[in-house]
Amino acid sequence: MIRTRTCLGAVIAAGAAVLGIASPAQAHEKWFVPDPGSYPTDWSFAWRPVTLALILAVVGVTLAWRYVALNHLPTPELRPLRFVGKVVPYVPRLLAVHLGVSLLAAAVTGHFLTHDLAVGDHSYLLLIEGALGVWFITGIRLRPAAILLALAGPFALLFTGPVGLLSAMDLLGVAVFLAFVPPSDGTFGRVEPDAAALGNALLALRIGAGGALITLAFAEKLANPALARETLRLFPQLDVFALVGIQVPADTFVAVAGATELLFGLLVISGALPQVAVLVAGIPFNATLLLFGGTELLGHLPVYGVFLALLAYGSHATTAPLVRRLPALPRRTPKPVTV
Repeated sequence: MIRTRTCLGAVIAAGAAVLGIASPAQAHEKWFVPDPGSYPTDWSFAWRPVTLALILAVVGVTLAWRYVALNHLPTPELRPLRFVGKVVPYVPRLLAVHLGVSLLAAAVTGHFLTHDLAVGDHSYLLLIEGALGVWFITGIRLRPAAILLALAGPFALLFTGPVGLLSAMDLLGVAVFLAFVPPSDGTFGRVEPDAAALGNALLALRIGAGGALITLAFAEKLANPALARETLRLFPQLDVFALVGIQVPADTFVAVAGATELLFGLLVISGALPQVAVLVAGIPFNATLLLFGGTELLGHLPVYGVFLALLAYGSHATTAPLVRRLPALPRRTPKPVTV
């Protein structure tokens, strides 16, 4: 027991140090930089020795994080937070509200799915998006709405290309989750799904949110340093190193910030230690609210909903093992030897 507590304490401390080092770097640069499309992609930045070393280190940390979670720590890992598991039956309803408000806000401001996907002359998409937002907020028979949103997402490819669609994977992940586990017509949408449906729903949720974070880590930082440099020039408050008296080159900060966001995405997909991951990740995602206000809050609502879901399911003894479940690799059956 003492060894387990020591290991858990080390994981929390290491997670706080690694994830918090570039905390304000989680803002969406494309939401706040004029003409973000004018900054070209530069994959050579990701192949620089420092950047590549950080990317490899992030992958190693993720693998170590999951190994420690599976082999050395209890599930749930933070027993004092077990009371959060009481909201598990109502998580689908809460997720639907997060998603609905985000869609409605995007539609009102003329954007499709997220604040960096403009629809141009295709205003009919905004009507569909706004209607879906209201539908999700009502919580009434949401499976058709969730399926419709999950199918409508690829339309973003017609206007912005694959990067635009991948950056909205968090919303689509929530939609797939609600297609598997929609809220019921009971009190506050209370639902108790079977393990198979919930496991599939949580996997879709993690892939959606984690995939969006990984996409943004490269699209706005690791493979687009010019955009990140301009963001840092416009908002020097983001440089937390300078705030504590440490001067680092802008490119070093961009690499660290991108690696941090990449780490967030990989940890979400891994599903390991969800309570620790969510509590630590909440620091940077809330820090940017002080600088960017309502736009950041509304834009990140789906991510906040995902964090709430992972924390709640990860705090319940029955559902916590489902949060970290990954698809099993197919095993090849050896062919019988004929003599």
